[in-house]
Amino acid sequence: MAYKGKRINPQKFEKSQLKIIAIILPLVIFMAMPIVFIINHAFKPMEELFAFPPTFFVNNPTLDNFVKLGKFSDTASIPLTRYIFNSIVVTGLTVGLSLLLTTLTAFALSKLKFKGRSMMLQINQIAIMFVATAVLIPRYLVICFFGINNTMLAHILPLVALPVALFLVKQFVDQVPDSLIEAAYIDGATDFQVYRKVIIPMIKPAIATAAILVFQQVWTNMETSNYFVEDEGLKTLTFYMNTLVNANNAVAGQGMAAAASLIMFLPNLILFVILQNKVMNTMANSGIK
Repeated sequence: MAYKGKRINPQKFEKSQLKIIAIILPLVIFMAMPIVFIINHAFKPMEELFAFPPTFFVNNPTLDNFVKLGKFSDTASIPLTRYIFNSIVVTGLTVGLSLLLTTLTAFALSKLKFKGRSMMLQINQIAIMFVATAVLIPRYLVICFFGINNTMLAHILPLVALPVALFLVKQFVDQVPDSLIEAAYIDGATDFQVYRKVIIPMIKPAIATAAILVFQQVWTNMETSNYFVEDEGLKTLTFYMNTLVNANNAVAGQGMAAAASLIMFLPNLILFVILQNKVMNTMANSGIK
């Protein structure tokens, strides 16, 4: 396809792409700088961690921070593997339940007609405005009322419903043609069959994006371990990693904290790399009706 003698989206490099690269490349470098810094910071020896002026890149990379982190975890009352196990279980169950609840709710609010649907949509939109800190006390009271404090459910249930994810997925379900759904009903499909065989295959990009949003919220969540769980054996890896700055003393804890930051960041990066194509499709189709 061409426009005024120029091809749109050429397969090979053309001089016309230079101006685009000149605009995009600085932005890419700027956006990548935090990632590069986190990776370099984790491998800095102690003298570079406290160097002034601070250095962006590591000069003498070392694994000492990771070795110290491993030795410190061996002396703790709760082994590091327990925190890792808790985080994997909590994150896996929460993401799975959240995606199931989000997609089912989005389908119902978008394509099914029932009383109170508009009110539920408004409630979800209002919930988007509230940050976690604003609902901390009500959430604590609800958790205590149901008696799930100091249990694994305290980690999972409060984070299952993510208003932003529901809003995003619903916008995608709205774009599914009603004629396609009506044809499925004519063929004898039930609501759940329409949801499983029609809706889910067509909103996979939105599901991938929602999975990343939920994962980031759950994986980095420290609120539950701080306020809702007292048993050390039920706390997550995020809580443990954030206590390393004060381990032994603030100076010694900085190296372990740098290594811990990289360990906590890598799962987010890996998940995004795996699902990036789906996420890009979400962004590309978000305005298409």
